Amino acid sequence: MKHKIKPGLLPRIIIAIAMGIAIGWISPEWFARLCATFNDIFSQFLGFLIPLIIVGFVTPAIGDIGIRAGKMLIVTLLLAYGATLFAGYTSYFTGIWLFPSMISQDSAMTAVEQGGTTIEPYFTVGMPPLMGVMTALVSSFVIGLGIAVTSAEVLRSAFAELRSVIELTIRKAIVPLLPFYIFGIFLIMTVSGQTGTILISFAKIIAVIFGIHVFILVFQYCIASIFARKNPFKMLWTMMPAYFTALGTSSSAATIPVTLRQSIKMGVSEDVAGFVVPLCATVHMSGSALKLVACSMALMIMQGMAFDIGMFSHFIIMLGITIVAAPGIPGGAIMASLGLLSSILGFSEAQNALMIALYISMDSFGTACNVTGDGALASIVDRFFRPRPRKVPSAS
Repeated sequence: MKHKIKPGLLPRIIIAIAMGIAIGWISPEWFARLCATFNDIFSQFLGFLIPLIIVGFVTPAIGDIGIRAGKMLIVTLLLAYGATLFAGYTSYFTGIWLFPSMISQDSAMTAVEQGGTTIEPYFTVGMPPLMGVMTALVSSFVIGLGIAVTSAEVLRSAFAELRSVIELTIRKAIVPLLPFYIFGIFLIMTVSGQTGTILISFAKIIAVIFGIHVFILVFQYCIASIFARKNPFKMLWTMMPAYFTALGTSSSAATIPVTLRQSIKMGVSEDVAGFVVPLCATVHMSGSALKLVACSMALMIMQGMAFDIGMFSHFIIMLGITIVAAPGIPGGAIMASLGLLSSILGFSEAQNALMIALYISMDSFGTACNVTGDGALASIVDRFFRPRPRKVPSAS
């Protein structure tokens, strides 16, 4: 019996972009308006889902982490969060240095900046979210910490089931419809004459982000080598199977067995690796943070939006928390961060759609950066918490 091979999300996004551009050149207005109507309904549903994604994933993640109290947990969490913040700020300052000379504001982007184009939907369906993004974050922390402290098993089970429901919704509704959403965005931009500017800028942004992610990995292993007293490039080379596995799966969770094996092969003790690697698969998001910061800054420069280090500091700090335990699906981090893009950076629905397309176009590289960096963090933690070898009593 032959099994049908289903293309992954990235190939479908690429096909959607290509078809949106091609059909956009010949599309009649009624078809463009039909696409605009679908996009408006989909974006409304996505906006409704964002607070539920935060509550459904961050709450049980905090509750589960709280059980594993101890110094190793605290050190690992601080290292992971610090690495994520460092990646975000590195991406910000690199963008400030390079993007203004690489990316210019174009008058064709004015419509996107204002949140729409000249193509109007036939009708709209309002779907106001149950709560705001910050309310969802605060609620997640309060309930998650409460679950951890009181060992509230009923609440823990309830939020675990909510996580399963939200993940199923993302897998069965959001991800399958996402290519059609991207198709509509690029078709409408082609009709409005905006596509050329965006695609050229996309290529420049991707090249810069790839360079940043190589620097982040080399830097992390140079720091780890100080603690492990080993050659950083040999350590990084040992982790390459995890890197390429993540490139293929686009999932930190699916790569855990390989990351664990290579970390032990690199010299990390089994006890430390068994604790740090699975934990970092959900809390260490350097690759995701650097991509989100670079992409959002680039789009803001393209669209003439004002920003400063204070705004992006707020974004980076909250980002490191929000994308904890992001769904184990391609593009999970961008789904979890859409609320921050809107509430902190002021992104419109159209701008969020561009972020989704740009982020997913290199999603696997961010995941590969995350999981490969997990090995570096495990090496640092191992320096302080490596189990001492048992002394064998000598024969008298």
